[in-house]
Amino acid sequence: MPSAASTAARQVEFDPYVPLVAHPHVNTTLSRYWPLRLEAGEERRFSTEAGVTVVGRLHRHHPAGPLMLVVHGLEGSIDSNYMKWMTRAALGAGFDVLRLNVRNCGGTDHLSPTLYHSGLTADLRAVVEQLRERPLVLVGFSMSGNQALKLAGEWGALAPPHLAAVCAISAPIDLAACARRIAEPQNRFYERIFLKDLGARVERKARLQPERFSTEPLAQVRTIIDFDHYITAPAFGFRDAWDYYRQSSAAPHLEAIRVPALIIQAKDDPLIPFESFRQPENPAVRLLATDHGGHVGFVARGRPRFWAAAQVVRFCGAVLSHP
Repeated sequence: MPSAASTAARQVEFDPYVPLVAHPHVNTTLSRYWPLRLEAGEERRFSTEAGVTVVGRLHRHHPAGPLMLVVHGLEGSIDSNYMKWMTRAALGAGFDVLRLNVRNCGGTDHLSPTLYHSGLTADLRAVVEQLRERPLVLVGFSMSGNQALKLAGEWGALAPPHLAAVCAISAPIDLAACARRIAEPQNRFYERIFLKDLGARVERKARLQPERFSTEPLAQVRTIIDFDHYITAPAFGFRDAWDYYRQSSAAPHLEAIRVPALIIQAKDDPLIPFESFRQPENPAVRLLATDHGGHVGFVARGRPRFWAAAQVVRFCGAVLSHP
């Protein structure tokens, strides 16, 4: 039987999304460059796996209220613009917010002996378990949305009791399908940016830990699939890129989720095929699909300007009203 919180979450009425610009590539770009100032917050560090430290920034405005843990996408950081928009919306709704860097990101390459990947849930698991002092909601963008949903499914009915909800915005829940999509000619612009940033990260790790990392595999990399085949997969013990995608995608875990979960996904996302999504039979999971929005875009014609952040806040508020 669905919990009261899951029932309340399924009954939330969301605002319709009216895009400022309907073009998916423009929408995707706007969300990254729309200016927003945000105070720095208090640095917080978390030890997760052996030798791994992840770093975040805590915004304490409502110490008696719930806490929102917000995590960024591939090669982003706590300073990514969408992270700031989410933080501002949450603070305005009575949450404290912890913006968290994925391991190595935000200038923290020296704090981990490994790289990261799209299905790595160990850090999120450890951080969530260390934030037990009050109700917590977990919000992941893009790659971290996949991680958050996968983690919720891995926990299943054994999720920590203080974890009230999980939200994922533009999450690549089928990594193989997304890798094929980003390799399409119209997305080569995005692929080049990702490859440049990922390659630079490998070069930094090789300078910091030459005994562990080498830049030689980069010579074979022309696509994201190449990067995952020659670098990600061997770094984490996967057979190849396709084995990595299969084991790291959130889609097979959705039916096991028992914490109320919201997935926000645009049908015109240039990087994620909408065919990956369907309304799960699992009553704990809700899919909020829009015709437009791009990838982590959702810039609205009116206010609130970042529509997705407002819907996350509304969903989490409904869940928290039914503990």
